[in-house]
Amino acid sequence: MRKLASAALVLAFAAFAFAGTPPLPRKSPEFVITDVTGKPISVSSYKGKVVVLTFMYTTCPHCQRESQMVTKLQKDYGAKGFQALGAAFNFEDKDPATTKAGTVQKFNSEFNVGYPVGYANRDAVQGYLGISVMDRYVVPQVAVLDRKGNIVKQSDSTLGSEELQTEASLRAIIEKLLAEGTTTSSAAPAAKATKVNVR
Repeated sequence: MRKLASAALVLAFAAFAFAGTPPLPRKSPEFVITDVTGKPISVSSYKGKVVVLTFMYTTCPHCQRESQMVTKLQKDYGAKGFQALGAAFNFEDKDPATTKAGTVQKFNSEFNVGYPVGYANRDAVQGYLGISVMDRYVVPQVAVLDRKGNIVKQSDSTLGSEELQTEASLRAIIEKLLAEGTTTSSAAPAAKATKVNVR
């Protein structure tokens, strides 16, 4: 009986230790970013494209560099079925939408961001990425979705992921996913996803 209790305790600790690292690939849950005009941008509306989602703090130098790199990728691959999206989430819940929108608009302008970047609620971002409220995490966090709407790559929440922050490796991932999509063009079109606002 004591061995059984010890085994259960070990399993419980193991489950807790890996709770912040969701399995990959997995279906992307719905996620909504609010753009600077207040319009919701639903991730599911880009199903059929390869999507890179960047989750950033507007004050983070690494995030600023990531947004400039992803802008180049959007220019190079946008016409081939690629879409970049960004969500800034370094805001307090009590901050008004006008403050969030103004901060994001300034960020987009200052760093010449060439893809849609809006803002999102911190809890919604952590929920989407599977990060526990108890976890410490780094920014930027990056998720890569294939054309079917599956998250196939995601940053390590505590360490980040060099392959998702290095232009050459992110290009290779995008090109591979774009090529995979061209071999399945005879598949039936997916049903349109329902939009759910998580603000």
